[in-house]
Amino acid sequence: MSTQLESLKEYSPDELAAQPIGAWTGEAYRRVVGAIRAQLAVENLTQPHWWTLNHASGAPGTWTRATLTDRLTPYDDQSTDFDAVYDDLVAREWLTEDAAGGMTLTEEGEAARLRARERNLGVHRRTHEGIAEADFVTTINVLRHMVANLGGNGNLPEDVK
Repeated sequence: MSTQLESLKEYSPDELAAQPIGAWTGEAYRRVVGAIRAQLAVENLTQPHWWTLNHASGAPGTWTRATLTDRLTPYDDQSTDFDAVYDDLVAREWLTEDAAGGMTLTEEGEAARLRARERNLGVHRRTHEGIAEADFVTTINVLRHMVANLGGNGNLPEDVK
């Protein structure tokens, strides 16, 4: 257990209820995404590389550059040049494209995806340390409702399980 977790103070429900949700969700986002990006960087990958590997693995030959870019752009916060990501994965011989443009992972691409997946699972385990599953589920549901309350889509993405 980390020193920060060991020194985590207890606060009253009133003190916690008064906290600014934007500050805490922002800090959580920066920490979680930063940890994921750091682990992906070990494999010389970015999040868009990771997203591409997962989509191509989950539906070989289904995603084209255009359809995958349309799917991933809403999640991108780095103004990613997705064609450069696809070109990089093709150059590494991790991704192939058929005559219709459908993308499929090679054996090397699948092996890289599995290595990156293990790294991301390590971040997932660290993130969930000391948090009961019921509390995590409650947190996700609260955030979904907040998103919906502010006009966003609070439903889970269909391909995220």
